[in-house]
Amino acid sequence: MPSPPAESGAGGCAFCAILAGTLPASLVHEDDRVIAFMDLRQAVPGHVLVVPRRHVETVFDLDEDTAAHLMRIAVRVARAAEAVFAPDGLNLWQSNREAGGQEVLHVQPRRTGDGLLRIYPDAVPPPTSADALDHMAVALRASLAPSQSKP
Repeated sequence: MPSPPAESGAGGCAFCAILAGTLPASLVHEDDRVIAFMDLRQAVPGHVLVVPRRHVETVFDLDEDTAAHLMRIAVRVARAAEAVFAPDGLNLWQSNREAGGQEVLHVQPRRTGDGLLRIYPDAVPPPTSADALDHMAVALRASLAPSQSKP
């Protein structure tokens, strides 16, 4: 789901331009760390972007306190979208780098059959073996900071 065009702001960042007031936005929430505003392209009414005030390229660049606050606001916006738009479902999604296609947190209300955000390109893959899943979990646990690695 494309977001506002990068017309101005730091390094051509549309989100920085919105924060600077050089691009308009329909604000939903604003505080000292995060803003939330309507996506320009509403495939289903209620699509909101939740963006940190500090420019970051990817989720990997977010500090944990800002990331936690970002998610807290996304949950509040999701609850508001539920109340206002009564969607059939709702996605919170955040993708990174070229293959991911987007770098900000989206609150995306859903309607049954809307065709948005297909996870699998053609069909649901078969279940992965327990051994393979365990191997991936071990590698991820080892990569987490010790204070976060409780299985």
